[in-house]
Amino acid sequence: MSTQPPTQRVEVTCLGTPPTQLIERASGVSEVVIEGQVVRCLVTGSFQPFLEALRGCEVITLQATPAHQKENTR
Repeated sequence: MSTQPPTQRVEVTCLGTPPTQLIERASGVSEVVIEGQVVRCLVTGSFQPFLEALRGCEVITLQATPAHQKENTR
Protein backbone atom coordinates (compact mmCIF):
# COMPACT_ATOMS: atom_id res chain seq x y z
CA MET A 1 0.00 0.00 0.00
CA SER A 2 1.50 3.33 -1.04
CA THR A 3 0.85 6.54 0.82
CA GLN A 4 0.73 10.01 -0.65
CA PRO A 5 3.54 12.33 0.43
CA PRO A 6 2.29 15.02 2.81
CA THR A 7 1.23 18.36 1.36
CA GLN A 8 1.80 21.51 3.39
CA ARG A 9 0.29 24.95 2.88
CA VAL A 10 3.24 27.33 3.30
CA GLU A 11 3.48 31.06 3.86
CA VAL A 12 6.86 32.78 3.90
CA THR A 13 7.70 36.45 4.33
CA CYS A 14 11.01 37.52 2.83
CA LEU A 15 13.09 40.60 3.39
CA GLY A 16 13.18 41.96 -0.14
CA THR A 17 11.80 40.41 -3.32
CA PRO A 18 11.26 36.63 -3.25
CA PRO A 19 12.92 34.62 -6.06
CA THR A 20 9.64 33.95 -7.88
CA GLN A 21 10.96 31.89 -10.80
CA LEU A 22 13.09 29.64 -8.60
CA ILE A 23 10.16 28.99 -6.27
CA GLU A 24 7.78 28.23 -9.14
CA ARG A 25 10.25 25.75 -10.67
CA ALA A 26 11.11 23.95 -7.42
CA SER A 27 10.13 20.28 -7.32
CA GLY A 28 6.99 19.61 -5.28
CA VAL A 29 5.94 23.28 -5.17
CA SER A 30 2.59 24.33 -6.64
CA GLU A 31 -0.10 27.01 -6.44
CA VAL A 32 2.49 29.76 -5.94
CA VAL A 33 1.06 33.20 -5.12
CA ILE A 34 3.40 36.09 -4.40
CA GLU A 35 2.12 39.35 -2.95
CA GLY A 36 4.98 41.74 -2.35
CA GLN A 37 7.29 40.03 0.13
CA VAL A 38 4.85 37.22 1.00
CA VAL A 39 4.94 33.84 -0.73
CA ARG A 40 2.05 31.38 -0.40
CA CYS A 41 2.21 27.94 -1.97
CA LEU A 42 1.73 24.22 -1.51
CA VAL A 43 4.74 21.99 -0.88
CA THR A 44 4.31 18.26 -1.43
CA GLY A 45 6.89 15.86 -0.02
CA SER A 46 10.31 17.19 0.87
CA PHE A 47 10.80 20.86 1.76
CA GLN A 48 14.39 20.74 0.47
CA PRO A 49 13.71 21.99 -3.11
CA PHE A 50 11.58 24.83 -1.73
CA LEU A 51 14.26 25.80 0.78
CA GLU A 52 16.94 25.67 -1.92
CA ALA A 53 14.82 28.02 -4.05
CA LEU A 54 14.83 30.49 -1.14
CA ARG A 55 18.62 30.39 -0.78
CA GLY A 56 19.99 33.91 -0.53
CA CYS A 57 16.59 35.33 0.46
CA GLU A 58 16.35 36.43 4.08
CA VAL A 59 13.25 34.72 5.51
CA ILE A 60 11.47 36.74 8.19
CA THR A 61 8.58 34.34 8.87
CA LEU A 62 7.72 30.81 7.78
CA GLN A 63 4.51 28.98 8.56
CA ALA A 64 3.50 25.52 7.34
CA THR A 65 0.24 23.72 8.04
CA PRO A 66 -1.21 20.50 6.61
CA ALA A 67 -3.02 21.41 3.39
CA HIS A 68 -6.17 19.56 4.42
CA GLN A 69 -6.77 21.94 7.35
CA LYS A 70 -9.29 24.69 6.71
CA GLU A 71 -7.84 28.17 6.74
CA ASN A 72 -9.16 30.81 9.10
CA THR A 73 -11.19 33.49 7.37
CA ARG A 74 -9.34 36.77 7.17
